[in-house]
Amino acid sequence: MDDRPVILVRGGLLAHDELVRADLRVVGDRITEIGPDLPVDGADVVDAGGLIVMPGFVDAHAHADAAALDPDVQAALTHQGVTTVVLGQDGVSFAPSPPGSGATEYAERYFAAINGTHPTFRGGTVAELLAGYDRATTVHTAYLVPHGTLRYAVLGADDRRASPEEVAAMARLLEQGLDDGARGMSTGLEYAPASSADRAELLALCTVLARRGKPHVSHMRGYEDKAPAALAELLDLARATGVGTHVSHYHGPAERLGPLVDDALAEGLDLTFDAYPYLRGASILALVALPDWLPLADADRTLALLADPAVRDRLPAHDDVWPRVTLAWVPGMPWAEGLPLLEVASRLGLTPGDAVLHLLVTTNLQVGCVFAQPPTNSDESMRALLRHPAHCAGSDGIYQGGHPHPRGWGTFARFLGRHVRELGDWDWPAAAQHLSTTAARRFGLDDRGTLQAGARADVVLVDPATVADRATYDEPRRPATGVQAVLVDGVPTLRDARLTGALPGRAVR
Repeated sequence: MDDRPVILVRGGLLAHDELVRADLRVVGDRITEIGPDLPVDGADVVDAGGLIVMPGFVDAHAHADAAALDPDVQAALTHQGVTTVVLGQDGVSFAPSPPGSGATEYAERYFAAINGTHPTFRGGTVAELLAGYDRATTVHTAYLVPHGTLRYAVLGADDRRASPEEVAAMARLLEQGLDDGARGMSTGLEYAPASSADRAELLALCTVLARRGKPHVSHMRGYEDKAPAALAELLDLARATGVGTHVSHYHGPAERLGPLVDDALAEGLDLTFDAYPYLRGASILALVALPDWLPLADADRTLALLADPAVRDRLPAHDDVWPRVTLAWVPGMPWAEGLPLLEVASRLGLTPGDAVLHLLVTTNLQVGCVFAQPPTNSDESMRALLRHPAHCAGSDGIYQGGHPHPRGWGTFARFLGRHVRELGDWDWPAAAQHLSTTAARRFGLDDRGTLQAGARADVVLVDPATVADRATYDEPRRPATGVQAVLVDGVPTLRDARLTGALPGRAVR
């Protein structure tokens, strides 16, 4: 006798290739039947009248590596309809960290303002990290082997070219991570020590990925005016190895960036990108403020150098940057979180540059910030890029600090409320492609991202009239509204817009 739970989603408009009114039957963790007026047959009925039924949303770029285990962050994701998050971004995360390598400690310290500290994982394999997500969160977690962590595990913090033997060691760790269930590899080519990787190193690792049919996901060496050269580096690797390529948080002037993608696709390259619907970014203040000739992967060495007046005199002034910066996370100085850097400097009685150094030294470089992007990344450019068929949604959500960027709480609802309902950038079936299907295909999640019999029952019910983001730069932690129900593996995590308390999420291996 089949005792799996049965749910009937009745009377909704299914967003697939077009909007179709139909019922959807879920048995266990699978969609088993779609059609009009399906019989109840003892099923638990979820009324979808007046709602759009969509495949569960896949956040292609999220910094929830630790935060996915936080109930408040789980609520933020679920209220947006997110059912899967892709972790291990920008080349820095917690695994793999072989014994004695210190790779987890490096990731936690360097990316403290981005990924935070994992509550239980203290080092080990990708498989051991993934095991901690099973049935501990509301969302599924997919993972990318982070290249910077690989590099630290083999070379430590050294900012230098890797030897052939060291590259081979990194390739072995990558292979093991893929065997453990990772969906690809991420590079963070602006972050230390991965910024020292040369073409030979990246070619060797991309060859491993291509052989396994897994993508190279990259925070490129630069954006805005640096984006053409940075993308050219990734496309060179793709041509040489055949690896599928995905660009993280692609942004800048669409009239320059869009044709670069079009040309690559016309050439036959496998290229996608993610982008979020905001004109401010977020990062670690050290990346914004400090030059790459400092050994940023080694915080102790960097702090020692910053104590030298001669080193301080060589630092760039960044007078054009400071007015655009707001502080998001300042350990030990919560009063500064949410304030513009210029105001914090005034309260400290320091120049903006000296205030930045004071903050970085006081916190061991662990300061997070939000910053306005240059005017070349306009609303028009952002909208043009999100309409591109190679685009998929990624929040780049960062959940650290008292005043983080609102994108972690609002991205997916903002896409639906502003870009579908208000602006018409997508219709509802196109929204399903951008918020779910494209990312699912990119990361090999072949049983997700679609509404059809046999697909995994990750399902979102959206009120098209009310869905909206409520998180703002002033109040960044306000949950979204208008998502009425969410199923994850057929288990309701949200029903009647209320959290159920269920934790059905699993690591996707």
